[in-house]
Amino acid sequence: MDLIRIILAVLLPPLGVFMQVGFGLHFWINILLTLLGYFPGIVHAIYVIVKYK
Repeated sequence: MDLIRIILAVLLPPLGVFMQVGFGLHFWINILLTLLGYFPGIVHAIYVIVKYK
């Protein structure tokens, strides 16, 4: 299941975070990072998916 979330995180980072933690603080941080730059959003999304198993 983590592999699917990581693939979604690469395609659309907020969706991968949402599937892992829901509408929490990390979701909103990820939206902000994705708007500021696509790559920081991907890095944060993968971090959240790996950390919060």
